[in-house]
Amino acid sequence: MKIIKLNEVNSTHTYLKEYIKEHSYSEPLCIMTDNQSNGIGSRGNNWTGVKGNLFFSFVLLKDDLPKDLPTQSFSIYFSFLLKEVLKENGSKIWLKWPNDFYIDDKKIGGTITTLSNNFVYCGIGLNLIHVDENFGNLDIKIDSQKILQEYFSKLNESNSWKQIFNSFKIEFENSRRFQSTIENQKVSLANAVLNEDGSIDVNKKKVFSLR
Repeated sequence: MKIIKLNEVNSTHTYLKEYIKEHSYSEPLCIMTDNQSNGIGSRGNNWTGVKGNLFFSFVLLKDDLPKDLPTQSFSIYFSFLLKEVLKENGSKIWLKWPNDFYIDDKKIGGTITTLSNNFVYCGIGLNLIHVDENFGNLDIKIDSQKILQEYFSKLNESNSWKQIFNSFKIEFENSRRFQSTIENQKVSLANAVLNEDGSIDVNKKKVFSLR
């Protein structure tokens, strides 16, 4: 994975899409920065933060992902692998369904994934330092570029969705203490049933990770 570091950018996700449009795709590419002013979050929200946090987006071909990985669970897959890398470096980070990073009971980041033809774009924001009282931050000090290199190395291992899901379904129990926004409403995950494709059954509805 080629990594381009920018001093500042409105959105790594938007920048990456424009870069690919202008230069075409030749290899997996990542855009990273510690200063993002207008990031893209879930449900059309912004995900911005103070200088010193980690924001990155990458693009790869859908065909390069595991064959058993459901399209609707790309974000879970990408998020879980990053969580594993950070845990291996000593963090107590965990993943709340479907793709929010938490330390204890506070969100510290999240993931958004979009598809365009055969391209998969993934954007991740992670608070490395304090932002405000509503959010937490990573509990370890990291070298962002080193972590990304470890992350993309793990991504290249092509762990199957079945492998990831077997671990994620254990961690899913932590999500039951929280709510998730479904159809613009806060819904408790206490009695949600996690399906093998990464979706959940809640309030008699099947809900997919669409972020």
